[in-house]
Amino acid sequence: MHTAWWQELWRRHAHITTPLRQRGLECDIEFGLSAYIVHVSLPDDSYLIIGPPQEHPSERPPGDPEGWIVTRQHHDRPELFELIYDSVPSTDPGAPARPEGRHGRSATQVIEAIDQRLTQLRLLPAPPASTGSPSLPTAAQPEAPEPPAEVADSTAGYVYGNALLALTDQLNGAGSHAEAAALLHQILDPINGLLERLGEFFEAAGEKAKEAEQDDGFDLSYDLADAAAEIRNLGDVLHVAEDRMRALTPLPPAPRPSAALPRTSPFPPPALPSAPPGHTR
Repeated sequence: MHTAWWQELWRRHAHITTPLRQRGLECDIEFGLSAYIVHVSLPDDSYLIIGPPQEHPSERPPGDPEGWIVTRQHHDRPELFELIYDSVPSTDPGAPARPEGRHGRSATQVIEAIDQRLTQLRLLPAPPASTGSPSLPTAAQPEAPEPPAEVADSTAGYVYGNALLALTDQLNGAGSHAEAAALLHQILDPINGLLERLGEFFEAAGEKAKEAEQDDGFDLSYDLADAAAEIRNLGDVLHVAEDRMRALTPLPPAPRPSAALPRTSPFPPPALPSAPPGHTR
């Protein structure tokens, strides 16, 4: 989905989705009972629901609720339901204050709570970044950390792919075409851009292939050299894309939907459900 409203929803939830995607988790944005939620698929077929309270419609905009509720659920095993985080202000003056209640709508503590619980359950595909920052600065080029000696079967080893994923999430959440153009510059700059560096990488790989004794080393070097040329040609084709993006005029904002059918809920099923709560992806 690439409608203006969908892109706006993704931008408003990027502070939640970006750090989770960097941890190798698949995220989606859906409409719950009364507000938009983030649905996060987990490796054991359970899932997280992250969103505001669903009992009553909120006047706050999507992605900026008065507090966050995070639950873990499973389609076929309702006994796995658990409340992981709840920072929604209590409406009961006699109720004991929850520790996370003081964090309100802050997303940082939401991600930390998810990290802690999924680490305990061994359901976190990739550990948090050592920098502790969920996203890269818009104007800065990502510094590629040195890869580990042995790359495990985990997205934790794909540091360069994760850096580009973070840049893509920033583009999805860009607040203006000028901001999107600045991100395009990171890719298309003819001297320091990603395409130029990628061309250099394939050229270096071709030179390395020539060091082999087998004849296929030379054939491979030619294939890699062709790939480098195609990448540079792509940069030539798109060399004005940055300026064209900056010159665009944004569409008027789409109206907020007045109603939608509930698709899922961050709350447990009734005590004696006739069937586990369904979920449509």
